[in-house]
Amino acid sequence: MMTTEAGPRIAILGGGIGGLAAAAFLRDKGFHSDVYEQAPALTAVGAGLVIAPNAARLLRRLGVLDRFVERAVQMEIGWEFRRWENGTVLSAENLQDGCKRLYGEHTYAAHRADLLNALRSAVPEDSLHLGRRCVSVEFEGDQAVLRFEDGETVRPDILIGADGVHSRVRSAIVGPTQARESGICAFRALVPARKAPEFARRRAQTLWIGPDHHLVHYPVSGGEYVNLVAFAPAGASSVESWTATATLEELLDEFDGWDPRLVELIRSADTPGRWALLDREPLDHWNRGNATLLGDAAHPMFPFFAQGAAQAIEDGAVLALCLAEDPKSPSAALGRYEELRRRRTARLQEVSHGRSHINHLPDGPEQQARDLAYSQADALRANGWIYEYDPEVAVSASV
Repeated sequence: MMTTEAGPRIAILGGGIGGLAAAAFLRDKGFHSDVYEQAPALTAVGAGLVIAPNAARLLRRLGVLDRFVERAVQMEIGWEFRRWENGTVLSAENLQDGCKRLYGEHTYAAHRADLLNALRSAVPEDSLHLGRRCVSVEFEGDQAVLRFEDGETVRPDILIGADGVHSRVRSAIVGPTQARESGICAFRALVPARKAPEFARRRAQTLWIGPDHHLVHYPVSGGEYVNLVAFAPAGASSVESWTATATLEELLDEFDGWDPRLVELIRSADTPGRWALLDREPLDHWNRGNATLLGDAAHPMFPFFAQGAAQAIEDGAVLALCLAEDPKSPSAALGRYEELRRRRTARLQEVSHGRSHINHLPDGPEQQARDLAYSQADALRANGWIYEYDPEVAVSASV
């Protein structure tokens, strides 16, 4: 694999959170990359997300945390579990004090667009190529070749597939991988804060849990909106898409009979999006030749641990560190990156999958035992293995 005097020619397919994070961390380590994004603009698709301390630390290292928190909302309460029918609080964590004390950073909730804007601020404008739709990814020996709709062909020294759950790079590396239907669909919506009940405007990440369903809400966009994401049994019309929509009546029907305060919140929402959660097994490998994967292209996970964005950011940090440690041998660096990340992300895929069953238990003895366990749990310490992760330590420990 040949490199230029300025370093390897790095192509990143996908300009979402993972792609921009990779470009930003690579730049921080002295590498130039070209990010190819099919959308003509980086838009607000995707609504809200949670940035836990493991991701917040990395945003600080990039120098973009201050920009991010201009619009992000620092959480005071997290993992506040409430019973579906009456809102009884089963468990809650003091994030205001606990996160900073235990993990060195706070937890934030934000609109996806605000995180993208913060990451984009660390990526040179000449690195970002919008409106570039890739139509094929093929290998000529160990060389990945990208072909675009406009006829251009790109043969990079390193290809990073950050092109999401329907990744072309993933298919080229590991072949077609069949996703299984999980039986769960997700709804997402925003509620203007002026229309939201007071309990939903709090700086709290709240989870209402009940039979076959649960709903999460927290404020975003500097407190201007409340983000809702709800989970219910999947119907025949559910698809895996950020842009498919449902009706507000369909979402209300799913939570008929739940606490009237929650129903009031849902009733104030805009048109909800709806997509199916498809289940994918962890990959045995995600490198081939000069190509690798990160984020949802490598390890799509259920959103029940709020770690999808964080793991994509961690991927970008580790990949950049590995290349910086061994810039003259990119293939070896990609191998180290995969070795360091695959076990951690596979574990998160597995535990996030298991959470769906726990949150959706029907009323009865098993549900009562779960509620008791929630009331006795120290969720922050239980999540320590996630939040304490440090990419620099992980890379240096592998040398």
